Amino acid sequence: MRIILLAGLLLAWFSASCRAGTATANLSVNITITAGCTVTGNTLSFGSQSVLAANVDQSTTIGVTCTNSTPYNVGLGVGVNGASVSARKMLGGASNTEYVNYSLYSDSARTINWGQTIGTDTVTGTGNGAAQTLTIYGRVPPQTTGSAGSYTDTVLITVTF
Repeated sequence: MRIILLAGLLLAWFSASCRAGTATANLSVNITITAGCTVTGNTLSFGSQSVLAANVDQSTTIGVTCTNSTPYNVGLGVGVNGASVSARKMLGGASNTEYVNYSLYSDSARTINWGQTIGTDTVTGTGNGAAQTLTIYGRVPPQTTGSAGSYTDTVLITVTF
């Protein structure tokens, strides 16, 4: 019985002395979310037209992603060729000196001009942490048709949050 007890004690001592030591600590993990937004634009194409004798209506979408619960305003600028948000112009034609007038709206009836003045003609929303799709409604009104060629403009999309 003494031999078994002695063998057990030796085995316990040998096992304890051969084991590697251990230490523990906690890893702290964190992130700080700040209010923020991103925006993605697309192309608004009025297609190919021969004579601008009637309204040419088209639409496109943009994507706005804002932090959850973050209020935002989306404005559309004048464009590089326009005089104001209500007098936007595409530049082009055969000599690249002619214009095609167009307008951008926030409603499908094309009655609410989409501009860049917060509280007046921007589109508001509240972020939910995912992409939100907004539709831009465009119109080329009847006007004197310029020469054949491509007409373009670039409009700045601004998200204020």
